[in-house]
Amino acid sequence: MKKFLTCLILIGFVMAAAGVVYAQQAKEATSSSAQVSQASSAGGALAAREGKAGYPLAGGASLPEGATRVPVGSDSAPAAREGKAPTASLPEGATRVPVGSDSAPAAREGKAPTASLPEGATRVPVIDTGDTAWVLVATALVLLMTPGLAFFYGGMVGRKNVLGILMQCFTILCIVSIQWVLFGYSLSFAPGKGFWGGLSWAGLTGVGFTPYQDYAATIPHQLFMAFQMMFAVITPALIIGAFAERMKFSAFIIFMVLWATFVYDPVCHWVWGVGGWLKDLGALDFAGGTVVHINAGIAALMTAIFMGKRKGATNKAILPHNLPFTILGTALLWFGWFGFNAGSSLGANGLAVNAFVVTNTAAAAAGLTWTLIDWIFNDKPTMLGTATGAVAGLVAITPAAGFVSALSAIIIGMLVSIFCYMAVALLKPKFGYDDALDVFGVHCVGGIWGALATGLFASRAVNPAGGDGLFFGNPKQFFIQAVAVGVTVAYSFLASYIIYRVVNLVVKVRVQEKDEIMGLDLTQHHENAYTIME
Repeated sequence: MKKFLTCLILIGFVMAAAGVVYAQQAKEATSSSAQVSQASSAGGALAAREGKAGYPLAGGASLPEGATRVPVGSDSAPAAREGKAPTASLPEGATRVPVGSDSAPAAREGKAPTASLPEGATRVPVIDTGDTAWVLVATALVLLMTPGLAFFYGGMVGRKNVLGILMQCFTILCIVSIQWVLFGYSLSFAPGKGFWGGLSWAGLTGVGFTPYQDYAATIPHQLFMAFQMMFAVITPALIIGAFAERMKFSAFIIFMVLWATFVYDPVCHWVWGVGGWLKDLGALDFAGGTVVHINAGIAALMTAIFMGKRKGATNKAILPHNLPFTILGTALLWFGWFGFNAGSSLGANGLAVNAFVVTNTAAAAAGLTWTLIDWIFNDKPTMLGTATGAVAGLVAITPAAGFVSALSAIIIGMLVSIFCYMAVALLKPKFGYDDALDVFGVHCVGGIWGALATGLFASRAVNPAGGDGLFFGNPKQFFIQAVAVGVTVAYSFLASYIIYRVVNLVVKVRVQEKDEIMGLDLTQHHENAYTIME
């Protein structure tokens, strides 16, 4: 009873803090929005893609009246930062169209604002070198997350299965990279209002080195494709943690190719693609709460349920064999997550800074909260608990990173640890499924909370191209977020189950009992991570 009351007090404290914060922020919301709007027309705010998917685009900045150059990131400076942003002097008599103006032919949908053109002239998309450099770095950071995930998961399994985990993660990196280039990117992002985007961009046909304005107005189209590829890689890799130590490698390859094609690609198109119905509905998902975490997390639950428990997991918990590996993986994930979230601004701009700050803040708040929960309920704070909490915080802030403030991130991070802890410590034992590394408990539950929290805490004062949430006077946004969550959960679970059954008919999914007892490192890959005997 004491522990239960302590938990209630902690939740009450968080909600009280939320009330104080939002009473103050609601008071300042109108003036903040006005300031952001003014900064946008003056050159300081971001021209974001108006589409509701939440991928704001770096569109450049309007010039103050009478100025000839605008420095990148400056609100009022009359001269450009030398040698940096490629800007052009206005022809005599030309006018500058403010970003976000209804009358602007290019400002809506996040296109770079430019000077009026002489009659008969055509516009040429301009690549911003700063935006391009940042997104290149962010792409590499997100790629690093998959090897980071391999160490995070690898440290938590038994020593006879650690190479199997690493092999699965690196194989996904190879397989999905090829699938994405051949047809995955086209299915996900080619314009279209159908189930998929279609095959018009298959083999990267038409995906060149000039910007595609509907997705990223200041970076090469092919760079946007590469950035999105890294999301497509890590999402199926997350599922590995649920069926760890018991899936046949041949079945694993077939399952992942089919899952990426028939689950990830459609959901990605619905939420982020031009013509996607959830995007058009108004769902906000800045960097992958629904597309990545809920999508993978619910598929993980399906595999855990239908594959059954690991041998030896019925009577006792299977403890991590190498916690330093897991902590190393956590550090790599945290580091890479800045590319995941801040990179989703698709530009070196203020929105990237906001996403960077709230990402770190939510992870810190969640890690600290899980530590305290461990201390209260298990008498000792644990390193594994702190790492798990930090990852849960990173998951929860992902859909909200471009729409919420740092204060909101603290609340989101604190609450996600409470929700995920309940899923891991209470829900899993009650229902008895063997989600080996708590993919559902952390990624799906954390992703659901993050998506719903976006509908609560989103504010146009942070991102004018986003939307206001329930706490800022727009309850409709919370309803839209709930619809996106429900659709993703239902579709991903059902489609993943069908794929699982088909693969199981063709290639038995689970390894034989003797192979499972011996370990996947030897039986599937004929390798050993360590030279010592069990």
